[in-house]
Amino acid sequence: MDTIFAQATAQGRAGVSVIRISGPHAWDIARTVAGDLPAARQSALRHLRDGDGVLLDQALVLTFKAPNSFTGEDVVELHVHGSTAVVQAVLRTLSALDQARIAEPGEFTRRALENGRLDLAQVEGLADLIDAETEAQRRQALRVLSGDLGDRVEQWRSSLIRAASLLEATIDFADEEVPVDVTPEVQELIHSVQDDLRTEISGSFVAERIRTGFEVAIVGPPNAGKSTLLNRLAGRDAAITSEIAGTTRDVIEVRMDLGGLPVTFLDTAGLRESDDVVESIGVQRAMERAEAADLRVFLVETDSDLMMRPSETDIVLSPKADLTGETMGAISGATGAGVTELVSQIQEILTERSADAGLATHERHRSAMERTSLALETVRGVLAQGSERYDIAAEELRSAIRALEALIGRIDVENLLDEIFASFCLGK
Repeated sequence: MDTIFAQATAQGRAGVSVIRISGPHAWDIARTVAGDLPAARQSALRHLRDGDGVLLDQALVLTFKAPNSFTGEDVVELHVHGSTAVVQAVLRTLSALDQARIAEPGEFTRRALENGRLDLAQVEGLADLIDAETEAQRRQALRVLSGDLGDRVEQWRSSLIRAASLLEATIDFADEEVPVDVTPEVQELIHSVQDDLRTEISGSFVAERIRTGFEVAIVGPPNAGKSTLLNRLAGRDAAITSEIAGTTRDVIEVRMDLGGLPVTFLDTAGLRESDDVVESIGVQRAMERAEAADLRVFLVETDSDLMMRPSETDIVLSPKADLTGETMGAISGATGAGVTELVSQIQEILTERSADAGLATHERHRSAMERTSLALETVRGVLAQGSERYDIAAEELRSAIRALEALIGRIDVENLLDEIFASFCLGK
């Protein structure tokens, strides 16, 4: 492989910036700019110089020998002063060398995958960790990056390989001393894996919402105080408020960190029949977004008849408590009355739902598990037809195993890699 380099820390001015060099010539290249290097997994202060011997910076140099590095290759990290001028000077010096080239986006992580340092699920966990905005997202991403999902997949895979080996032993050595009827053990192995898969598939929907963010829609008739409440929650004028009915024509979004959970509040158009074409479109969009939201907060008078009915899990409050004088089950975005209680209630509901989150966090994970479960269901049906169908059952088991292997990137993922790594920054 080529030796590659790039700034591993964020672009822009900082106290310290890290430039990573990885590949077979990493140490030779580092010696060219830094002189003698410290021993592997140690660090030392060195003066960095360009090809003419001009001093570039004083840097902390760290070295890693393959395979004990992030990429699994020889790696050297140059921790330089984080000014744009210093970083660019070092990068220009490295670019002038024939032995190295600038890394492509995500190439360091891709090499970690190819060298067996990470599986594909861990790669996605790393991307999620980089993008994490809240505590819940951080914890969830770390679980995936730590290999918990890969470990679970490996357990399932081992069970299915055991089941397949039982069937194939019966097929290949029918005249030898092997169990004639292996169906009960195979069925038990499949049943155990299927139960785990169902739990993970169910939990993946919640885990994906933690990753992308929950949506809470504020719903009600025109002039119910929805935009005022959104502004109160946001702590700023995110939405235009007016006494004129129908002011909000489109869905306005405000993203917040609610007790560590990522939550997007949606201010929707007032729900009513209207002859105004633009307002009608806004109402239709409001209903569609509200229906798709994870939770709805209805601001509605008790005798009002809305175009949308709240469900048992939605929150229903009386609006404009500052004008009506109500205290129980009422709220006012203008004065803040009841807002703290509403936030606590929303947080409690979403936290309770988050408790069911699984390890699988992407639709790709869920799809692979669903394919596995479907193949296992076919296996169970085939096994019920007797030992003469073991060969078909064994092939379906192999299909289930391949689906699991695709989940962690062992096979059939080349078409996914470019898309996944394109989301990474240059230094990862």
